[in-house]
Amino acid sequence: MNLSALKFRDFRIYLGGNLFAVNALWMQRVTIGWIAWDLTSSATFVGFIAFVNFAPAMVTGPLFGVLVDRMRITQVAKLTQILLLIISLGFYLFFTFGILDEILLSFLSFLSGLVTSAHNPVRLSLAPRLVDRTSVASVVSIVAINFNLARLTGPAIGGWLIASWGISTALLVQTGFYLPFIFAISLLHPRQRSSSIINNEPFIAALQNGIKYALANTLIRQAFLVTALYAFLIRGTLEILPVIADGVFSRGATGLGLLTSSAGFGALIAGVIKAFTPSQTVRKLPKFALASALLGIGLMPLVGLSNSWNLTLLCIFYIGFSGTLAGISVQTAIQIDLDDDFRGRVMSLWTMVSIGATATGAIILGGLADHIGVSLAFSLAGGLGTVLLATTIIRASGPSKKKSVERTL
Repeated sequence: MNLSALKFRDFRIYLGGNLFAVNALWMQRVTIGWIAWDLTSSATFVGFIAFVNFAPAMVTGPLFGVLVDRMRITQVAKLTQILLLIISLGFYLFFTFGILDEILLSFLSFLSGLVTSAHNPVRLSLAPRLVDRTSVASVVSIVAINFNLARLTGPAIGGWLIASWGISTALLVQTGFYLPFIFAISLLHPRQRSSSIINNEPFIAALQNGIKYALANTLIRQAFLVTALYAFLIRGTLEILPVIADGVFSRGATGLGLLTSSAGFGALIAGVIKAFTPSQTVRKLPKFALASALLGIGLMPLVGLSNSWNLTLLCIFYIGFSGTLAGISVQTAIQIDLDDDFRGRVMSLWTMVSIGATATGAIILGGLADHIGVSLAFSLAGGLGTVLLATTIIRASGPSKKKSVERTL
């Protein structure tokens, strides 16, 4: 198992603090998803809340990526976490005073998404700079395990708190979970960038050069396309689980927590497997990860047609597994050969694709579920998605063309 990143003190501090922050993230997702469903009983509105939470990353993510490559990264990381804490406190206060309606829920979800779009390039740039370059692949795997452990525990804790103590308690606990990470960030000393050229570039030129760098690299282009497909379908499905938990099976908040934790457990297993497997080949997308994503998308019709709670839990487990295995593999493929000077911009573009596709998938799948039914919506999406991803994999595995210029600057 590649645990070389754990040799670095700063990375261990980051990992411990980050565990609380990502638990807060997953608790908030399940809590806000439940509030959206409880307010309206509308699959479309649940998908809309996921969309407005993710939508800012499609517009502002690359802009924040440029800033991350220019600014002191620990200061930006601390600022984004403090803002997320304040927004989480806003959810708590508005709900406690009984004024959290559909409009306020949408607005706070949008604000949370806006700040998260700034934090995404921060987290994807900060952790790899806490170790030497030979341990970057280890960082990606360990951070993924950390994230997906929280994906397992966060929804379970959130669902239990909602069922046992109420939504207010769940919102208050997740707010407090941001504090340890804010403290941990103040102790970090990341590796300096290799150059300061970007600091002298006009903002728009720096953004354009980041886009050119990404598009000139064949691997990154392929990674973006694969990410768009599995995020739209797999992650889009996981964002509308309240529709399945309560709309189909009438299991309430506890059922939502179980479904989300099932996906999280699958994701955690994927992270552990990825950490135990040999290091990836540079400039290649692992075929086993792509095949796993293909099977995960292929299970979507079964989720829509299933009348068995246990079978649905099993399918969601594998969907969580396959999406995470593909996500870690794609991110690792990009990160291990990425110049620190471009890390913020390129990873913000990858995040834009991933989150944008997830947001679009959530609102489209939610709308389809309302208008044509869950069974038909998931069957159509899964069938079409299987064909598209299979075609993409076949094309990516075909005879390679002359290697693209990877850096044109």
